[in-house]
Order: sequence, then C-alpha cells, then structure tokens
Amino acid sequence: MTALGFLYPGHSAEDDYPRIEQLLGSDIRVDLVHTDIGEDAHRVDALREMGAPERLAAGCEALRLSGAEAVVWACTSGSFVHGYEGAQEQIRNLARAAGLPASSTSFAFAHAAREIGARRVAVAATYPDDVARLFVDFLAAAGVEVVSVRGAGIITAAEVGTWTLDDTLTLARSADHPEAQALLLPDTALHTASHIPTLEKELAKPVLTANQVTVWEALRLADRRVNAPRLGALFTREPIVQA
Repeated sequence: MTALGFLYPGHSAEDDYPRIEQLLGSDIRVDLVHTDIGEDAHRVDALREMGAPERLAAGCEALRLSGAEAVVWACTSGSFVHGYEGAQEQIRNLARAAGLPASSTSFAFAHAAREIGARRVAVAATYPDDVARLFVDFLAAAGVEVVSVRGAGIITAAEVGTWTLDDTLTLARSADHPEAQALLLPDTALHTASHIPTLEKELAKPVLTANQVTVWEALRLADRRVNAPRLGALFTREPIVQA
C-alpha cells in the first residue's frame, strides 16, 4: 500500500480525490487534510496568505500519522503567486515541516507537461486575468511556453466548485490553440476527475487538470507509476525522453 498525502485548501472539489483513488484501481491510498483557506479570493494578497508556511505546517502532523510517503500542497494559485523561486521555497519549507518529499500543484503542472512532451500549452484558467498571467510567468520559468491563455474572472473557489462539465468545456474551447500540445486547467477547486476523457476527446489533445496532476505528482515523489486510462493521457503514456 502506498499512502499519498495532500494539503487541500478549504472545501470545493475535494471529492475529486476519492474519485481519483477509485480510478487508480491499485494499492494507492489518498489522504486529504484540509488547510485553513482564510479569505476565499483569487486575489494575490489573499492567495499568498493562503499558502503561508504556518497554514501548511498545521496539517503536516495528521499526514505523518497517516503514514503518507509524500505530501503535495494541492493548490495551484496558492503556490505560483509566490513566483518560481518563492514557490520552491514554499515546498522546501513544507518538506521540512512534514519530514517528507514535498511538492505543489504548480510544480506538478510543470513536471506533467514535461512528462507528456508538451513544450507549448494553452491555459484555461478560472482566475481573473492578472492571476492567470502569474501562472503563465511561472510556467515560462519552468521552461513551458504558453501560446494561449484565457481567464474566466472567477473570484472565489466556492463558485468554481459549482461549475459543470459544460462550463469547463466552454472555457477549455475558448482557451485552446492549434499550436498547443496540451491544455491546462489550473484550479484544484474545479471538478475534473470524471471529465478528463471527455475533455481530451473534445480537444483532441492531452488535458492536464489540477487535481489530476496533483495526484500524479505525489505518485512521482513516491516512485510509483500507475496506468489509469480514465485519468487521461498523463496516466497512460510512457515517459517522454527529451533529446
């Protein structure tokens, strides 16, 4: 049994995680600890506070007791708003607090794009445009080129958590670009675990979603590889060997 630990801010799309555990169909256990979200706002100052070291450290003891082998901060905006270097420092602090290998959803996107060989991507973000642009900057620092970005202007995670598949498809279509080798949906408040095959069929390319890549990143840290076609191309492809 491999136990994976996640720190998830508040309550929006946390039911994606037991769903992903089920879809993995293996000896994988997903343990989720909720962190204090503070002010629910896709605003830079609120997002920086959401990912503050003391908020993340507060959930680490429960994950250690669960036997987790790795921990991932399951929040994209609460990591990339610190910038690339700041996001690295955030996960270094998390690793020290947890005593475990650690990462965040922002780095999960960068690693997952590399895994599927996607050097150019489109970003369909639920965030306001200024926050979405910070994610583009983070990806650029990680070596991933964004050829198209569309922000939906949603302020709260609570609202994002009510989105339907049709809402997500509309945003994804509007953000897609012919040169994009994959489409990214960077919000862990967005329900996507049941929709990835539909999204990939509609767009005819790999789709990386926040909760999907977060679990994949934890598996990577735990040195596990699981074939799970219902979780999309990321969980079915062999790793790409870059020239």
